[in-house]
Amino acid sequence: MSLLRSLLPAFAVPSMVTILSLAACSGEPAKPTEPVQPPAPVEAPTAPPELAIADLEANAQNVTLVPSPAEMQKAMEKAGIADGLSKLVQDRQLKMDVENKDVVAVRTGVVLADCLLTVKDSPKEKLVERLGVVKAGMQSLGAGTDIQATIDDLTARITNDGISRDDLVKELDEMHGAIIPEIKFEAGERAVPLIQAGSWLEGSNLVSAAILTANKPDAGTQLLRQPQVVDYFLKYVQTEGADKAPDAVLKQLEGTLNKLKEIAAKPSLSGDDVKEVKAQTDSVLALL
Repeated sequence: MSLLRSLLPAFAVPSMVTILSLAACSGEPAKPTEPVQPPAPVEAPTAPPELAIADLEANAQNVTLVPSPAEMQKAMEKAGIADGLSKLVQDRQLKMDVENKDVVAVRTGVVLADCLLTVKDSPKEKLVERLGVVKAGMQSLGAGTDIQATIDDLTARITNDGISRDDLVKELDEMHGAIIPEIKFEAGERAVPLIQAGSWLEGSNLVSAAILTANKPDAGTQLLRQPQVVDYFLKYVQTEGADKAPDAVLKQLEGTLNKLKEIAAKPSLSGDDVKEVKAQTDSVLALL
C-alpha cells in the first residue's frame, strides 16, 4: 500500500429499468372510477459496470491526501526507512499568527506531517512543540474546540510519559479521521486543500530524504509515485487556487508539480528521481 496513496470512491452504474404497459383484454367495459393500474415495473438484467472518465474526474476531488499515521508507519517500516526520520525534519520557524490564512493553512499542513511522520522517534519535547504549532494553526484558522482539546490532552500525556508511542499512533489515527471534516465545517472548504497540500509536500520531502539517507532508492516507486495526488494539486493550482498566492509562488508551485507529474508517470523511480523529488519539494517549502 502506498504511503501517500489516494482513495477514490467506488462507482456503480445504476441498473436499466424497462416499464411494460399491459392493456386489458376483458370484454367488459372498464369502469371510469376504477382505472386499470399498470403492473409493477420489471427490472431488466443489470448492465456490466462502467467507469466513466467524467465521473472519475468529478469524484477525484474527494481524494484522501493525508493518510493515517498507522498506515504511514507500516509503509515506512516495510520500506526500511522509518528509523531516524525525526532528525531529517528541518527546523523551520513557521508563524501561525499572520493575517494570510491561506499561508497559515499550508504551514499547518507542513507541521502536521512532521508530527505524524515522526511520532515513533521524535523526542517528546519536539513532538509537544510541533503539536503546539498545529494547535496554533487550527486556532488561527477558526477550527473548533474539539481538535484543540484533543491536542491538549495528548500533549499532557506525552509530557508526563502517560502514553506509549504505539498508543499515540492509535490516538493520532482517531484525530486524523476527524480533523479534516471538522476543519471543513469550522474553517471552511478553502482551508482544506491548502492543509493537505502542506502535508503532502512535507511528507514527500521527508520521505525522499529518508530514502536517500537509507540508500534504498527502490522504495521511491512505492512511496513517492503518486500521479493522482499530483494531478489533484495541479488542477487546484490552475483553477481554485489561482487567486490564493502571489504569481511568483504560483509559478514555482506549478513548475514543481509539473516536474513531479513527469516523475510520477514513470513505471518506476530511480535514485535520481528521488533526488529530484527532494529538490523540487525543497524549493516550494523554502517559500514558506
